[in-house]
Amino acid sequence: MKLNILCIGDIVGKPGRRALADKLKELVSAREIDCVIVNAENAAGGSGLTPQIYTKLMHYGVNLVTLGDHAYRKREIIETLEKQDNIARPANWSEFAAGRSVGYYKTGKGPTVAAVALIGRLFMKPADCPYNAIDKMLPKVSQQAEIVFVDFHAEATSEKIAMGYHLDGRVSCVFGTHTHVPTADEKIMNKGTAYITDIGMTGAHDSVIGRGVESVLKSFRTRMPIPFEVATGDVKINGILVTVDSNTKKAERIERIRIDAENTDPARYDNDDGKPEYFNSFE
Repeated sequence: MKLNILCIGDIVGKPGRRALADKLKELVSAREIDCVIVNAENAAGGSGLTPQIYTKLMHYGVNLVTLGDHAYRKREIIETLEKQDNIARPANWSEFAAGRSVGYYKTGKGPTVAAVALIGRLFMKPADCPYNAIDKMLPKVSQQAEIVFVDFHAEATSEKIAMGYHLDGRVSCVFGTHTHVPTADEKIMNKGTAYITDIGMTGAHDSVIGRGVESVLKSFRTRMPIPFEVATGDVKINGILVTVDSNTKKAERIERIRIDAENTDPARYDNDDGKPEYFNSFE
C-alpha cells in the first residue's frame, strides 16, 4: 500500500500558523496526503508551543508534531506532552525529561506512522548520543508502526547526513530541521530511506530565519541583547512529500514542497501565544 506523508518545516510564529490554516487542508486534498508531520517548536511567538496552538494545529489538519531545543520554552505545554500520544520531544534527552520520545498516528488507510524526534550535539546544548538513542528505541517503535519517520533537529549538516546513513534501510525517512533553510539534497538512499538535510521553514521569508532583519542585524553588529520580533513578510510553507510502500517500508519518492502563502488574512486568526511575539536570541 502506498502512503503519501507530508513533513512541514519549523513553523515560526503566527505567520507560519496562518499559512497552515489557509493552505494545509487544500494541499492534503490535492495531493492525497495520508499523514501530516510538523515541527512546531517555534510555533508560539517564534519559540515554543502552547496547548492552545497545539489544538489549533490539529484543527488545521496536522497529525503528528515533533519538537526540538525549544520544546519546553512554554512550560504550559508539558501537560500536553505527557498526555497526548502524537507529539514527541527529542528522544536523546534525559529519560526523566517530560513528554514522549515518539508520536504515533493511525492513518485512514490502516498503517500507523511513527514520528521520532532526535536532537543534534554539534553546536547545540548537551544531549545524549542520538545514534544510541534511536538504536535502543527502534525495535519497539517498529513493532508499533509500519512506517517510521525521524526528525533530526540539528545544526551541523555533517551530523544530519551521518544520521541518514546510520538509519538507511531501517526507517522510511530521515529529515532535518532547526536551521530553517531548505537544502537541495533530497534523495532515496541505497537501502530505501528518503533523506534531506533540512526541510526549511514555514513562516516569513523576508527575515533572518523568521525574525526581523533589522533587529537581528543590530544584535549581530553590537552584541547587545535585543528583542527578535517575528517577521511577517513573504510567508511560505516549506517541507517534503514522501511516498512510502507500507509493505516494504521503503520510500519510493521524495519531493520538496514550497507554497506561497502571502494571501493569508492575519485578521482571521487570534494571537494566542500568551506573550508578545519576540524573544532575545536564537538559543
